[in-house]
Amino acid sequence: MSHRMSRRELLAAPGAVAVARRAEGAQGIGRRDVVRRHNPVLRAMDPRSPLSVGNGEFAFTADVTGLQSIPDEYEKTTPLCTQSQWGWHSFPIPDGMTPDGLRMEMFDTYGRAVGYATSAKGQEKLFNWLRENPHRLNLARIGLRLDGKPLNAAVITGVEQTLDLWTGVLTSRFQLEGVPVTVLTCCHPERDAVAARVDSALVTLGRLSVAIDFPYGSPGVNASDWNSPARHETNLSTPGLSSVSIERRLDGDRYWVSLGWTGGARVAKQGPHAVVLAGRQLEFVCEFSGRKGQQQPLPAKACMAASERHWAKFWSTGGAVDLSGSTDARADELERRIVLSQYLTAIQCSGSAPPQETGLTCNSWYGKFHLEMHWWHAAHLPLWGRTPLLERSMAWYERVLPVAVEKARKQGYKGARWAKMTDLNGRDSPSGVGEMLIWQQPHPIVLADLCYRAHPDRRTAERYAEIVFQSAEFMADFAVERDGRYVLGPPLIPAQENHPPRETWNPTFELSQWMQALGIAQQWRGRVGLPPVAKWDDVRKRMSPLPVKDGLYLAHENCPQTYTQRHRDHPSMLGAYGVLEGQGVDKETMRRTLKKVMADWQWPDTWGWDFPMTAMTAAKLGEPEIAIEALFIKSPKNEWLPNGHNYQRPNLTLYLPGNGGLLAAVAMMAAAWDGFPKRGWQVRHEGLNAWL
Repeated sequence: MSHRMSRRELLAAPGAVAVARRAEGAQGIGRRDVVRRHNPVLRAMDPRSPLSVGNGEFAFTADVTGLQSIPDEYEKTTPLCTQSQWGWHSFPIPDGMTPDGLRMEMFDTYGRAVGYATSAKGQEKLFNWLRENPHRLNLARIGLRLDGKPLNAAVITGVEQTLDLWTGVLTSRFQLEGVPVTVLTCCHPERDAVAARVDSALVTLGRLSVAIDFPYGSPGVNASDWNSPARHETNLSTPGLSSVSIERRLDGDRYWVSLGWTGGARVAKQGPHAVVLAGRQLEFVCEFSGRKGQQQPLPAKACMAASERHWAKFWSTGGAVDLSGSTDARADELERRIVLSQYLTAIQCSGSAPPQETGLTCNSWYGKFHLEMHWWHAAHLPLWGRTPLLERSMAWYERVLPVAVEKARKQGYKGARWAKMTDLNGRDSPSGVGEMLIWQQPHPIVLADLCYRAHPDRRTAERYAEIVFQSAEFMADFAVERDGRYVLGPPLIPAQENHPPRETWNPTFELSQWMQALGIAQQWRGRVGLPPVAKWDDVRKRMSPLPVKDGLYLAHENCPQTYTQRHRDHPSMLGAYGVLEGQGVDKETMRRTLKKVMADWQWPDTWGWDFPMTAMTAAKLGEPEIAIEALFIKSPKNEWLPNGHNYQRPNLTLYLPGNGGLLAAVAMMAAAWDGFPKRGWQVRHEGLNAWL
């Protein structure tokens, strides 16, 4: 298990409310009303839309009982997991193999052979082991038992479950065999702890108990293997009057669980990997740690009080948007998405490492995070006045910088080359696509710049200087000078991933990225008293022009078929103006491109962040009607569930880049670009920063 920075540093309170650039109206927004009118309420089991509590470092996802009592009902849609930033597991590597033993596929790069981990041929075992390990771990399943047996969904009736966003407390009311049950659930804001209280006559009668079950690790979506009891260990200390410590061992990984309770309950181990809490009162806290000797568990009441204080402060600071005065029929739904996205990105995308695309809910891509998505998860935080929540994960880049430098060195490049799909150690995962992406490379520069805009001081400049400079050094070295200009690729795969690497060069979005990020890097040198780097300026000024055909921007220079055969996946050319500043962009060419994309793109084959990306481009071009239309494009990838998650497909029921992208788009639409139509929309906002 890996360890994180100190919680005192990570959990610094969000900054005070910033002055809005153009807040409408003199009276402040009634934030509590805006938030609570979008509290998620479930009146039936919805396996696509379970509710979660969390704090950015840890999250617990519950079924309609407020715990994880009927997991089989959710397993094939959104598995119920308990996950943390530090909780990972690795299978033993196959005998005779080493992590560095993978053979590289060689790509000609202007007369120089460069190796990439793109081919599994003849080395499938090692290739797959590297992709699947480490995988994020489901730390435990915590659920109710009736008369000592797991619950059956058929006996649960009368469901009414509400997540109070203002307090972070989940209240679940239902009946078991006609007897009312109420469960309160929350997560401590500063500790990896879930607290719950179960009230019912069934508790008083001794018929209800709580079971904590522990799985072996798995690279699957559920992050759990429940069928390998001999491959892991669960060891209890001698129970005290109100607490017990549990040690977990999985191959070379260990973690510890502290279970504390109030009242005359008792705890006992049942089977090799289950602990059951029973008594006439069920009020408990279950805390997890990657290190031995964690703190003593707090009482459940103290956890709930801390949750209430934390979330009231969260919602009372930072940015806010109120659309209640609008007459457009879409306004209430947009406001719901905005509020729920703030909550979800706070509990899922604001921790000490970049988040996986499903956050801490369940696993996607083995629980690993995709660095090209970090902007979409977290760039909105400074725009909403919550820069400290972004700065938590920026520390990860500082820690793994040597790994990125070594990756660049092995490929013959200067600087630091950032991984695409990785984990806490920063090692790249082999992939026929991911290894060839480059658009994650400028993200640390741009994200650091957002932090600097919030805190424009010497301390911020010095903290991120090495990340910025090493990232820029690789970018300048990766660009190749040909015929009086600098080109990107081949080989590469652009953000629109359906292009072969040996036939792809000069993608529109990445060209503009290179120009913008190298400019920021030069400014950064001035911030720390250093002179500019001549090579960086030369690359930026002589970068290839953005490719155009028939008055439209192309996916890349060698793709004249962008709008006939390649009009699926991300319309990434739009991101050069909106997500980016627009370096090298002609506005009217981009306007034609926007309208062509809106008319002809295959939207079912896109992803959740493509809709806010399109909206940002439209808003910056002064096309607010198109911006709103883009946010509400009818597509399977643009469905927003009752819990606020952005649904993508049956095995990916949540996709947090869609939530983060929406918040970035709304911040800029409201505060910078007049991005809402005048007719039908009344937008009141405060605390937003127009920094893109």
